[in-house]
This record gives sequence, structure tokens and C-alpha cells, in this order.
Amino acid sequence: MKRRLSLIVAIATSMALSAQNYNVGSSTTSRDVFGNETTTHRNQYGQTTGTSNTSTDVYGHQNTVHKDSYGRTIGTSTTTTDVFGNRQTVHKDAYGRTIGTDRSSTDVFGKTTTTHQDRYGVTTGTSRSETDVFGTTTTTHQNQYGQTTGKSRSETDVFGNRKTQQQGSSQNSSIWTW
Repeated sequence: MKRRLSLIVAIATSMALSAQNYNVGSSTTSRDVFGNETTTHRNQYGQTTGTSNTSTDVYGHQNTVHKDSYGRTIGTSTTTTDVFGNRQTVHKDAYGRTIGTDRSSTDVFGKTTTTHQDRYGVTTGTSRSETDVFGTTTTTHQNQYGQTTGKSRSETDVFGNRKTQQQGSSQNSSIWTW
């Protein structure tokens, strides 16, 4: 469960793909006229493994409901942004118990660093992302020891649909890991 929800954080972030990484899945996000987003997650074989539906409330908080391939709710994520532009996302399981928190900040160069923590506040890894002049966002995911565990790359088309390609450092990696 925790591994599945952790991916959601990394969906918005992405990084350059390298030849030594393996394709472990992809995510496709579309937005409706009300600003609600629907993300479909697929494994390396193209099979749907889950969906995430995000809406923004009147306070600007983003609320996401995560579902498995059968449509069962497996958890939620709530993102808030402070006056400095820093974001905090709290992940909860299907029973409402907090299973992790992500904190993101962006530097003056536009690079975003996200720190992932478990339910006890222990750092489990980081994700660093940047966007190039073509609007492609690339992210490198690292574990708590600084070892690269995966990379991802996200592109948005002219209709506002976003496609994220995930790669792991081994064939046993999963897009749900992040």
C-alpha cells in the first residue's frame, strides 16, 4: 500500500531517462474543464494498475483519491502550499491512517526537491526535478542513502494532457515505489 501511494508523489515529477534503467510503467494525466485531473497508471506491459483523481478545493488544497485496477480506494493524498510556494503532501491509506509525507521546495533556478518521509517522519528518499525550455520535466529518484532508484520523464501535449514515463534501476522496480 505504502509503495503504491508513494508513486503518486513522483508522478508530477520526472527526470531524464538513461540507458541503464528499465521501463517499469507510465502514467497519463488529463484535465477537465473544471480543473480536475484524472491519472491512469500502467505497468511496463501497458496494463492499467490504478487511477488517481485530483480536485482542488476553494482553499487551494489538492485532494487526490487513489484507486486500484478494480476501482477500490486504496488511499488519499492531500497537498497544501504555503505562502513561500513550498508544498506538503500527506498520504493516507484506505482507513485514513497517515503513511507518509512529502515536502517540496523550488529554488531560484526552478529546480524542485522533494523529500519523502514515512509515517514516523524518517526520510526514505528524495526526488529532484527540473523543467527544460521545451516543457519536459525530468526527475531523479534516490533512496535515503543517495543511491538512484529510478528516473522519470514527463511531457505535456498541446491539449494539456501529461504523459510520464517511469524507469527503475532494476527490472524489479515498480512505478509504485516512488
